Amino acid sequence: MSLFSIADLHLSLSVNKPMDKFGHRWQGYAEKLEKRWRAVVSDDDTVVVPGDISWGIDLNEALADLKLIDSLPGKKIIGKGNHDYWWSTVTKMNAFFEENGITTIEFLYNNAIETEDAIIAGTRGWYVEEKLQVTETADYQKIVNRENARLEMSLKEAVKLRGDGDKPILVYFHFPPVFKDFRCNEFIETMKKYGIKSCYFGHIHSNYSIPKTVETDGIRMTIISADYLDFIPMITFPSDY
Repeated sequence: MSLFSIADLHLSLSVNKPMDKFGHRWQGYAEKLEKRWRAVVSDDDTVVVPGDISWGIDLNEALADLKLIDSLPGKKIIGKGNHDYWWSTVTKMNAFFEENGITTIEFLYNNAIETEDAIIAGTRGWYVEEKLQVTETADYQKIVNRENARLEMSLKEAVKLRGDGDKPILVYFHFPPVFKDFRCNEFIETMKKYGIKSCYFGHIHSNYSIPKTVETDGIRMTIISADYLDFIPMITFPSDY
């Protein structure tokens, strides 16, 4: 049993949303993803997908994409990204999944999830710098504070799940908490408070020259955007930890 990670699937089986503008790696990416996922992931494995799952604007429009993910090997733990407009309440999404026979997908949202080798925590995150946003009316600090509260809620649950054990707690964001000269101190301080040593993020596309992992304040931060990984889910535990 292994743990894999990959973000930003950006599936669009029911909508016309090509990703080619982000570079040649996105040509035929859905077929590439399915083939490469099946080549490395088994039914006993777990795959964490922190956001930007589907371009569907509601659950019905996202259904074909979610069914594809459900058909792939392994248990999937998914989080919310900035383009997951289909995302609803967990209660509604679970009911929709049950209605449509989706059985292998679980939500990472204000909670933590225990796997064979690690405990998964995290939240969407956010860029605090206005120059990095496209939503002009966003209250950036308010959003950061909200996301940081969700991160702490998730980490508290992770600590409860670990109990007296020694499983590592791995944190997943959609947005990077650190990227080039950007740093979200709130997220970093919360991770330090809980002794986090590894976190993973997506969101960044068409940037393949950056290092896979950087270390900040003793925390290893690893990019897992699908195109960065060339659509191959990344083995995360035990080899990357």
